Amino acid sequence: GASASSQLEKEINSDQIFGNEHYYGLVNFGNTCYCNSVIQALYFCRPFREKVLQYKQHLKKTGSQKENLLTCLADLFHNIATQKRRVGTIAPKRFVTKLKKENELFDNYMQQDAHEFLNYLLNTINETLIEEKKAEREKAATKASNGSSKRHSTTSPPAQTPSPPINASGPSCDKNPGSSRSDQTWVHDIFQGTLTNETRCLNCETVSSKDEDFIDLSVDVEQNASITHCLRVFSWTETLCADQKYYCEACCSKQEAQKRMRIKKLPKMLALHLKRFKYVDQLSRYTKLSYRVLFPLELRLFNVSDDAVNGDRLYDLVAVVVHCGATPNRGHYITVVKSNNFWLLFDDDIVDKIECATIEDFFGLSDGGLQKNSESAYILFYQARDVVSNGHAPATNVQSAQATPTFQSQSPPPFASSSDHVSV
Repeated sequence: GASASSQLEKEINSDQIFGNEHYYGLVNFGNTCYCNSVIQALYFCRPFREKVLQYKQHLKKTGSQKENLLTCLADLFHNIATQKRRVGTIAPKRFVTKLKKENELFDNYMQQDAHEFLNYLLNTINETLIEEKKAEREKAATKASNGSSKRHSTTSPPAQTPSPPINASGPSCDKNPGSSRSDQTWVHDIFQGTLTNETRCLNCETVSSKDEDFIDLSVDVEQNASITHCLRVFSWTETLCADQKYYCEACCSKQEAQKRMRIKKLPKMLALHLKRFKYVDQLSRYTKLSYRVLFPLELRLFNVSDDAVNGDRLYDLVAVVVHCGATPNRGHYITVVKSNNFWLLFDDDIVDKIECATIEDFFGLSDGGLQKNSESAYILFYQARDVVSNGHAPATNVQSAQATPTFQSQSPPPFASSSDHVSV
């Protein structure tokens, strides 16, 4: 209620550790928790938030009146960041309305997949930015062309400066096939990494490699495993033999070969999607794998290529989208985020401060099989420690990235959701 909220604000205002941060729950408009959870996670991915807020300033300068998903997200982020009160609730009505109008997949009151929504949102933002770049280039080309024609006599043909070709649809944000440099946006700058697919012919030992960009990595989950193990499995060597033989160009024939996928370029923000939903033929539908998968507060990747860029990058966990329930279509999403060295849980319009040790509750179930009801991590967001955002120095607390994560136990007071709603 309001009294709990004002008590919390008093605590925040008197404690410098909170900085100038705002903590706002998001109203659920009927099974829109998949949307709320991803938005909260992205808001606390500081490099992403800063770019969205910069975009809002850009809109102010240009006086643009257009409305798309990115402008609605920028308005929402701006509204949260500029609230006078530090804690409260906001209704992201414009964003949800625009989302449903833009994509019929989300235009209903059914539960949607948070990972699908994340991909759709990043793809859409990406395409918007690429289209704007294209429009700016065409505008500049037209201006240059007009200026050139004015400098010439009327009998001279006007100089034409063609706009460079661009892929208007933009690259796929799940596994996008290398985009041209002119198509690079800040979505790529923050989330994009590169995988290299290495194939070694077992006859002539020739190694061929093919690079593939990614915005997030989807990894299979196993019972009582760690995220490091899941990533190792992702990069395990596969032998191509029998009817799966590889055509070796050096040998000019099909040969047995070994194939493996490794990370060549590590992104600033690493998004890991745990593949918890599996199609079961006997049930003729998807069900949930509630396996216990440990994820550390600090992570170092070991499945990197020999020529990897920033191969020794160390990552800090900043947000976790958690799926609650036993099936993908009937469940709930919440988000856990790290802010100013403490942890918060966002459950739609409710915000709670939680103990660091509570994160272990979201690993999954040690006896978790199919159709087990659980609150388990679904998407992990790790930020590279060497990335400095908006004057914030990288974190310095180092723990073992390979070992089972250790959690510092602390007992902070709970957050309460505010009764004050702000609609945007």
